[in-house]
Amino acid sequence: MTDAPAPADSTFPGALSPEDFETLDTILDDLRNREEETPQWEFCEGFMAALACTRREIPPDEYMAVLLDFEGAEDEAVARQLFASDAQRAQFMDLWNRRYQDICRALDADVESLQDERAFYPQVGDMRGMLARLPEEERKDIDMDSVPSFAQVWALGFMYAVESWPDEWALSRQEAKDKQAVEDLDAALGAIIELTDDDPGPMQVPMLGEDAAPSASETRLEQFGEALWAVYDLRGFWRSFGAKVATIHKEATPGRNDLCPCGSGKKYKKCHGAG
Repeated sequence: MTDAPAPADSTFPGALSPEDFETLDTILDDLRNREEETPQWEFCEGFMAALACTRREIPPDEYMAVLLDFEGAEDEAVARQLFASDAQRAQFMDLWNRRYQDICRALDADVESLQDERAFYPQVGDMRGMLARLPEEERKDIDMDSVPSFAQVWALGFMYAVESWPDEWALSRQEAKDKQAVEDLDAALGAIIELTDDDPGPMQVPMLGEDAAPSASETRLEQFGEALWAVYDLRGFWRSFGAKVATIHKEATPGRNDLCPCGSGKKYKKCHGAG
């Protein structure tokens, strides 16, 4: 199923408005003054979509430390310090949580087409299209080949989350015996990985409207649709397996005439193996 997706206003209660997304962008711009590696919202959107699919539900303190602290990603307190105030952080987290719930509702909706107004559609920008609208004098020094392709930053955000929690995206040894499961997982992740590459071109689709310059290829739009269906597949995939069962490694019991592992120098049968 590769029908071309189309953005639509969400009908879900609590869905973010364009003004809400502008507020998120403004907060991230402010954070970037203190930490230049702070990602763009499109990257956050991809990261969030992966969180909605991850096998284990990652708590906010854990994933925010990873998303906002690219240096160590270990202490959530570091991520907290990036915000100008507790109020700014609370506003960001409120909008974040509302968007996350909106994504989860879309992914859980029973849709057969990406044209359905309930379908999942991430907030992705068209940087190439926007730059093409600038006067030639203003864009003559811009290397368009270095500008991210449509949905590329979103896909990079998704895969950053996958790579940050590899254990949560890996089948156990027992589960990996199911060849179909292995193929399904590889195919779904492969569809998203394709989007991390540059648009193969040629530019044919005006993503910003019919009067705009072509800024994406037909192939790219098809890749995008495949990636969105892959997100649906991944959310259902991990829920079908349930929580990963930890492997219990039992230490071998020493023989009765072996030295006791406690280091006493006595035989096991006369030390901790006595009785």
